[in-house]
Amino acid sequence: MTLPDLDDVMAVERAAFKHPWSTELFRRELMHDWSTVLLCLARPGSQPDGGPRVLGFIIFWLVHDEVHVLNVATHPSARRQGIGRLLMAEAIERGRRTGASLVTLEVRRSNAAALGLYRELGFRPIGIRPNYYVDEGEDAVVMILDL
Repeated sequence: MTLPDLDDVMAVERAAFKHPWSTELFRRELMHDWSTVLLCLARPGSQPDGGPRVLGFIIFWLVHDEVHVLNVATHPSARRQGIGRLLMAEAIERGRRTGASLVTLEVRRSNAAALGLYRELGFRPIGIRPNYYVDEGEDAVVMILDL
């Protein structure tokens, strides 16, 4: 992701989440050496007029021997097409290439689709962060994948 992508990324973020990250948070992630923001883009001409250019994104940190996934989103019109799986697989592979030994993330307890995907990718739950999503008072499931 680069700054010119920000408006398209924010459109996905706002469509995907009830309480989206701010534009400023995304800008900050672009400034950190340890942060990576990857995009899944529609092929030129493949989307009907008005369809999203950015189909999904992932934000993750590579710090020491850990990949920490902060945010993954797929535009609602592009869900159930493997985009989230593709983005997660790329983050995991980049971690492996840099010598990371684990991948961590938090996911809403109510997000059955994401929990299922993460389990399919080999993640296992290791704990709960109570009231992690403060706006709704929802707990997060902490998950880990050993590389």
